[in-house]
Amino acid sequence: MDTVLLVDSSSDLPLKFIEESEVETIGLMCHFKDKEYEDDFGKSLKYKEFYDGMRNGEKPYTSQINSYRFEQKFKELVKKNKKVIYLAFDSAISGTFGSAEVAREEVIKEYQDADIKIVDTKCASIGEGILVYYAWKMLEAGKSGDEVIEWAKNSCLKVNHWFIVENLFHLSRGGRLSMSKAVVGTLLNIKPIICINDLGELVNVINIRGKKKAIRFLTEELREKGSDYENMIVGISHGDCIEEAEYLAEIVKSEFHVKKIIINHVGPVIGSHVGPGMLSLCFFSEKGRM
Repeated sequence: MDTVLLVDSSSDLPLKFIEESEVETIGLMCHFKDKEYEDDFGKSLKYKEFYDGMRNGEKPYTSQINSYRFEQKFKELVKKNKKVIYLAFDSAISGTFGSAEVAREEVIKEYQDADIKIVDTKCASIGEGILVYYAWKMLEAGKSGDEVIEWAKNSCLKVNHWFIVENLFHLSRGGRLSMSKAVVGTLLNIKPIICINDLGELVNVINIRGKKKAIRFLTEELREKGSDYENMIVGISHGDCIEEAEYLAEIVKSEFHVKKIIINHVGPVIGSHVGPGMLSLCFFSEKGRM
């Protein structure tokens, strides 16, 4: 295949898909237990070790992919005569997209025939992942790179992201919630429901008391915004709470008859900010977001 997809680790795609497809990857960085890890879909830093560490008080921090690393990756692919489509992590959440843009300009100065396209997906986690999955299927079916890029640009704002956050203290540490609200909310078993708007920003839509009620809220969003469920791809990502992810998947299967559900852990980069117990439901909707 002359055209390759490049995806960053914030897509939270299953490692099996990454290894079996021809999708190229590059990882954001996570500092955990005094060591720097590239987020590589669970190979170097196992999900269980990471989340157990957070439960025991570890406070990881993260960094975006810098332009140098993008430059090296782009050159590697260009030297193989590949046309590159990078479907990038939401620019409103991370500076990774900007780093890729800088790197692209530098590579083109040296390789004037290089064909590198970058799309700001305004997506994150498994929402970004299902966008990548659809794009990969298009290339597999023989669609051109230009067709894939046009589709991605027209479709990214149709990806709905609905997140439940278990522990409010992680949001507080990241500056997205005051400590006083985190204390009160945790005592009352409040679960914030967060989505991504058309600007790619994280928005706290509603706070719900109790995890099962919060999960039901997610499925009602699918009911309200979804269509053609049998041909829909649904993404579920989780912060090491597989039982709840499978419970959510069972509702989606039984009530909506969705046949394709991708379930995976939230990687350490996003996981550092949302913590254990986070649960998300992501899907395409012709009605758009929110």
